[in-house]
Amino acid sequence: MDDLQAQFDATIAADQRIEPRDWMPEGYRRTLIRQIAQHAHSEIIGMQPEGNWILRAPTLRRKAILLAKVQDEAGHGLYLYSAAETLGADRAELTELLLAGKQKYSSIFNYPTLSYADVGVIGWLVDGAAICNQVPLCRCSYGPYARAMIRICKEESFHQRQGYELLMAMMQGTDEQRAMVQESVNRWWWPSLMMFGPPDSDSPNTQQSMAWKIKRHSNDELRQRFVDMTVPQAEALGVTLPDPDLRWNPERGHYDFGEIDWSEFKAVLAGAGPCNAQRLAHRRRAHENGAWVREAAAAYAEKHARKQEVAA
Repeated sequence: MDDLQAQFDATIAADQRIEPRDWMPEGYRRTLIRQIAQHAHSEIIGMQPEGNWILRAPTLRRKAILLAKVQDEAGHGLYLYSAAETLGADRAELTELLLAGKQKYSSIFNYPTLSYADVGVIGWLVDGAAICNQVPLCRCSYGPYARAMIRICKEESFHQRQGYELLMAMMQGTDEQRAMVQESVNRWWWPSLMMFGPPDSDSPNTQQSMAWKIKRHSNDELRQRFVDMTVPQAEALGVTLPDPDLRWNPERGHYDFGEIDWSEFKAVLAGAGPCNAQRLAHRRRAHENGAWVREAAAAYAEKHARKQEVAA
């Protein structure tokens, strides 16, 4: 066991990848399953807020763009569940844990999409925050997760640009459209900052995850990177970020920003967000209504396996 641990430590220290057949500490495996499952759940639950606007998007082009994005998110969930399965997790069990409230998904998806501008703001802010958080995961020490993230990040980058393009179009429109965009930014800014998780001082898993090189940056580092990236974009867009304390700090070389309401974050994680019950109820219905598809697929796979046995 000591030799296996030494080999694992040497692989991590050399910045190389751990693969599914390699020995790994049980804590490393559990941490990855928890993180990858939460990520996968977030992609699947995240289809709901924007999927709600597919039929109400104003043009055929906008409908097609939004439909393609929601389909991408479904694909991201499948990649990630597959990565979790390489660690010995069972996809069905992970889904049951989600539906039982024993596994989490990103807090951001417990907020409602009240206007069509939310589609653009989610693309710009939410997917922008996701990119900041997920690009470093392309260098995660666990191979299947890192490789899945390469494609996911490419598609998320496209989603972010699509959202920003939509907002640019709306900001060049009527006064009502510009007001709609600003109102949406006001609602989504602070929840977007919460997406990176609690402050480093209140994040018990961060240090170990960084030591194992699952994560490359702390929550606060990633949050600061997102703020620094977003402020110039907001200026180009012509919107005001709803933070009176937001200003450039020449000594730090970063933007200072106001205090996040962590009580709201904790309440949403605990299930008291505006859409927690709605999101899980919708996911539960979809899972129950899709039972016949899973049963048919399993029956076909069993029949096909029997045929191969007979042929052999």
